[in-house]
Amino acid sequence: MRFMLIDRVLEVDPGRSITAVKACSLAEEYLADHFPRFPVMPGVFMLEAMTQAAAWTIRLGEDFAHAIVVLRAARNVKYGDFLEPGRLLTVTAEVVDQDESTTKVKASGSIDGRTSLTARLVLERYNLADRRPFGAAIDARVRSEMRRAWSVLHPPARGAGLTAPAYATHVVGGAAAVAATASHARR
Repeated sequence: MRFMLIDRVLEVDPGRSITAVKACSLAEEYLADHFPRFPVMPGVFMLEAMTQAAAWTIRLGEDFAHAIVVLRAARNVKYGDFLEPGRLLTVTAEVVDQDESTTKVKASGSIDGRTSLTARLVLERYNLADRRPFGAAIDARVRSEMRRAWSVLHPPARGAGLTAPAYATHVVGGAAAVAATASHARR
């Protein structure tokens, strides 16, 4: 994965569902071209954010068993609102069905609590070692990079007595999850 379109995972039930956020910032380079006088995140990037969120719950559900998780098909994609700089895209993805190599996902994205994007995604999972003679080394490197990226997207709980000011940790399906606290929002 060369670029991340997920900034933080709020809640995850490994192999079942995930909620994540992407903050759109005016500093993002593509906004200079899309569009100079009306900067908005391209719809394909919003779709990619949903795909990346879905891939995380798949990876976690199988403990990173497959190095590669890619979008095979996007169906019934419907867009509503634009995502402008300074706004937050909240993405949810729920696994609907899964077999040995594909996962079907129902995903949506909301802006300011309003559903702005929906899609049905089909993701394919595999290891390069199954397709190429020297793929095992690349698989190991990809898994390592994905675990490192996960630790940034979903940092472990802080030590006793220390808390991140904007986040509180809670558990869903045995996995630690991060969610904005209401007490911090009131400050």
